[in-house]
Amino acid sequence: MAFNLRNLSFSRQVLPAIAGLALLLAIFFIVGGLPDRELSEPENEPPRAPEQLADAPRVAGSGVVEPSSEVVQIGSALSGLVTGLFVQPGDRVSEGQTLFTVDDRVARSALREAEAAIGEARAAIAEAETARATASRQLALYRNVDDPAAVSRSEVIRAEGEATAASQRLALAQARLQAAQARAASARTEIGRLTVRAPIAGEILAVNIRKGEYVSTMGGGGSQPFIEMGQTQPLYVRIDIDEEQAPRLDMGAAATVSPRGASDQQVKATFVRAEPLVVPKRSLTNSAAERVDVRVLQVLYELPEAASTSETLFRVGQQVDAYIPAKGGE
Repeated sequence: MAFNLRNLSFSRQVLPAIAGLALLLAIFFIVGGLPDRELSEPENEPPRAPEQLADAPRVAGSGVVEPSSEVVQIGSALSGLVTGLFVQPGDRVSEGQTLFTVDDRVARSALREAEAAIGEARAAIAEAETARATASRQLALYRNVDDPAAVSRSEVIRAEGEATAASQRLALAQARLQAAQARAASARTEIGRLTVRAPIAGEILAVNIRKGEYVSTMGGGGSQPFIEMGQTQPLYVRIDIDEEQAPRLDMGAAATVSPRGASDQQVKATFVRAEPLVVPKRSLTNSAAERVDVRVLQVLYELPEAASTSETLFRVGQQVDAYIPAKGGE
């Protein structure tokens, strides 16, 4: 029997076929879009309280590892090209050790000019002293003549004027010497300011400059410090406790601290102090634009020496989870 298009009915044959095809496509997309409900282990182990605090009153908080001196940000008092960089991240430095130097050619040139002026002023002082001594002896000779008629009054006046002028030249030379010495001291101070030294003994955490770069003292608030350092022996942990939980905190009790994502590695941290100011909670960038509407009490704890010297467990800037005992029964 031949197929005849005239006998094809849209409502009875085509429309049901289209509906069946649409139903099949819908089933395919629904089945294919179902989420994978297979259970899997989390990539990072979530924080958990230590066994001794599992069923006891406790306060939880998050924190950041920092040097015991806090992070010291090193800048430059004067702008210029970096001519020497003597430290790298990870170096340990002593107080007063040179970190980097800024181009000091202009200051050294000024020092040489001042030293030359000092030599010139000292020569002028020696000449003025000789001239004053000669004029003083000549004036004394005239004044000690027994016969007043032997020396005219004009000669005595001239000798007095020469003695006074010699004294004034000596005073002028001495003033020039003091001015030259002041310029030399200023140039030495400038050279000293162009040599940046470590303000404390500690570890270099970051170096954000390179030899040959131009450093400026006019950097904006968002500019990076040239060098960051701090005392990392021991390390501290700054823990944020929500202001609602702060009254429950057993101040002075040891804290159990673990790195973020490694709750199985827990250490006991010793209480150091609580900051007197409750501050707005901020993100780790400390940007004012990222504040949230929560205030926190910051509590500092000292990590044990073994943990603070570990190469992998705790590092400056690392996030940690902490559990602190609460006051009894709260």
